[in-house]
Amino acid sequence: MILEDNLGPDSDAFYNALMNTHEGLTEAQSHALNARLVLILANEIGDLKTLTALLETARRS
Repeated sequence: MILEDNLGPDSDAFYNALMNTHEGLTEAQSHALNARLVLILANEIGDLKTLTALLETARRS
């Protein structure tokens, strides 16, 4: 599990892209987008052990 900044100089660009993706959405639409994004990223990772560890870490944070 990588908890350090792994995007380097692209961190701000990713954050801006994420915020732009939410622009103009209602709160409900924004929550739905986040849920879809989580599922897409989970599918990309594709390992239940890793995903479970990430969920536990996020919950504790």
